[in-house]
Amino acid sequence: MATSGAAAAAPPPVSTSLSARRRGTARAPAASSSSSGAASSARPWRRPGARARARLLRVEASSMADPVEERQPAAPAPDAPLEPQPQVRTSMWNWKGYNIRYQYAGTSGPALVLIHGFGANSDHWRKNIAALAMTFRVYAIDLIGYGYSDKPNPRELGESFYTFETWGEQLNTFCAEVVKSEAFFICNSIGGLVGLQAAVMEPQKCKGIFLLNISLRMLHISKQPWFGKPFIKSFQSLLRNTVIGKLFFNAVATPESVKNILCQCYHDTSAVTDELVQFILQPGLDPGAVDVFLEFICYSGGPLPEELLPRVKCPVLVAWGEKDPWEPVELGRAYASYETVEEFVVLPNVGHCPQDEAPDLVNPLVESFVMRHS
Repeated sequence: MATSGAAAAAPPPVSTSLSARRRGTARAPAASSSSSGAASSARPWRRPGARARARLLRVEASSMADPVEERQPAAPAPDAPLEPQPQVRTSMWNWKGYNIRYQYAGTSGPALVLIHGFGANSDHWRKNIAALAMTFRVYAIDLIGYGYSDKPNPRELGESFYTFETWGEQLNTFCAEVVKSEAFFICNSIGGLVGLQAAVMEPQKCKGIFLLNISLRMLHISKQPWFGKPFIKSFQSLLRNTVIGKLFFNAVATPESVKNILCQCYHDTSAVTDELVQFILQPGLDPGAVDVFLEFICYSGGPLPEELLPRVKCPVLVAWGEKDPWEPVELGRAYASYETVEEFVVLPNVGHCPQDEAPDLVNPLVESFVMRHS
């Protein structure tokens, strides 16, 4: 889908690479895994403090009248043989005495760590792990408290445990002990805060951050009017300390409720399959899941994206499903002005979880971003 008058860029050698076009000007494709020494077509990364300007991009399913810049997934090269995707394996890692599940695939190339959002787990990346592992070493982790990782009771820990600082520490230790190298963090929703927090805590661990519909944290206490703050704290106490919280969780933790919630945040509801519902719901029925759920929905403090973005020392790409009803793209566009953000990409007709709803758009973008900075 080229704009009128645009010269077609030559297709890259594999279908998971990306070609980009400027309106009226052909643009060379990004370097592929087979030619890592090729020059990148993207603006080079500039460290914080340099005068960087984010470029607003738009991935379109059909042509636009006057786009700032348009990207489209490249067609496979003619007669290119189809390589089998690497096998995805599952393992457990012990962190501070807790069992942490992760999935992995791929044996060579830069390392990617995929970080899920609230209520999800590494299965939410099932359409991305094997595809990206054709070129990279890919890991997808279940944050502590989620998926099939342990869910310690926050009441028994005596202090705030389920915070972005905890998850950031978990992610950095995972890179040190399992990945055994620096890595790119590929994050969705709340996972974006985890990736940013980890990069701030230990900058040497992170090569770059790819944010998909990062949570704006609109329920953060600092974003509430002064007169509403006492009511928020009272409501949080009610959920935590009375039977109301567990009743609320029980109402949410059913196949029907999970499907309804997913249909709200997915623009293409055909992607909300029974398999997806079970991937999300099943680990949420584990003992301890209710306490983690209530602890997090009552977590209205901690960092905001706008506080963390200026502090990271690595390149950041922000991609946003334009049909996200929870995190409106109009508010997300503000992140394009941050010096650390090299690109802001709008994904058309996609909701809050683009990696699952539109992997054909997300996987090439991830590959292009990683290859530029490897």
